[in-house]
Amino acid sequence: MSNIEIFGYARVSSKDQNLNRQIDELKKYVKNEENILFDEQSGKDLERPGYKTLCLRLRKDDILYITELDRLGRNKNDIKEALTYFKKKGVIIRILDIPTTLMDFKGFGNMQKTIMDMVNSILIEVLSTQAQQEREKIKKRQKEGIEAARLRGKHLGRPKMDYPKDWYKFYSEWKAGERTAVSVFKYFGMSKNTFYRMVKNYEKHFDIKKGDN
Repeated sequence: MSNIEIFGYARVSSKDQNLNRQIDELKKYVKNEENILFDEQSGKDLERPGYKTLCLRLRKDDILYITELDRLGRNKNDIKEALTYFKKKGVIIRILDIPTTLMDFKGFGNMQKTIMDMVNSILIEVLSTQAQQEREKIKKRQKEGIEAARLRGKHLGRPKMDYPKDWYKFYSEWKAGERTAVSVFKYFGMSKNTFYRMVKNYEKHFDIKKGDN
């Protein structure tokens, strides 16, 4: 048991994004900072240097912490592939926003552990499917909004308001519930009122309804 190591993994979609929030959360559980690996690139697939290094270092009975399920990947198949790999390798996964995965089973009988493993598997299946559906829904509605604007003869370029770099990416993640409004407007260094004014202008431009999130 003394050879068990605790790891953390963090990911953001690009170098423009900030890893600090995830890493600060992981440090609460991973005392050796060298065991916190990360990637600053899209989760479109599992071909990421930090992730690959993590897989090589993990051993049976090691514990891996991540802040959210979609830090492993951006689609259901990749998430399931990663979780299946870790399970076969005997790695224990702790996902901070899925409380049942944080339970310590030392002192639990085999039956209780089996039941909790089943609960966690169901939660992971549901959440990974939901995350993918949300991203697909946002993309679909964005395209529908652009097409509706085109049919009405509206201007289809950038909205007249000057938006910061990567606005669409951050806006989409906020609409999908992957980011909070506070984290977005703090990242861009704008006020709350400015953020919501930009959101209103952007959604009006592309005819995105308020409930489309």
